[in-house]
Amino acid sequence: MSRVGNLNEWFQKGLTKDEYFESMQVNKEELLAIYNSFTLSDEDRDFYQQFPLLELKAAVLTADWCGDALLCVPIIQRIAEYAGIELRFLVRDENLELMDQYLTNGTARAIPKFIFIDQEGNEKAVWGPRSPEVQTLIMSERSTLPAKEDPSFDEKQKEMYKNFKARMTTDQALWESVNKSVKEELKNLL
Repeated sequence: MSRVGNLNEWFQKGLTKDEYFESMQVNKEELLAIYNSFTLSDEDRDFYQQFPLLELKAAVLTADWCGDALLCVPIIQRIAEYAGIELRFLVRDENLELMDQYLTNGTARAIPKFIFIDQEGNEKAVWGPRSPEVQTLIMSERSTLPAKEDPSFDEKQKEMYKNFKARMTTDQALWESVNKSVKEELKNLL
């Protein structure tokens, strides 16, 4: 059993890919652009095609306004299609009971979180919210911001996130960092 009972119940509550993508009000165009552009190498396809035998599925805590979700959801959806893993999407703020069991560093409701489970609903792996490379990049960008007390902080932070969002939609090295990180997490299941 997981931290919150049988995860199949959460999975069943989730939206399918089409339902989630259709429901998006923010970042939909950018997410679809990544989804439609991201491809896996032959080596990665071979790796992920080992997974259908495991019969995994995943509950995904996310939100359409989230920049990390904008980057990770389309890439991991593509991976899941090769791996035979059905994803179901749960909006974070409507599922806090589950979210609070998967806090980042025990404190942050950081998303997305991909909770991979077996057919019985047992947790097998958890990934999210970022690849190590994206985390390093974000921390580097944040280190250039003025102090929070600085009158220009809010404006500078908004500008930083706007620039980073633009980069996420085009920088294939960031996309590949997500793939590599997910692959590293899932290889332990083989």
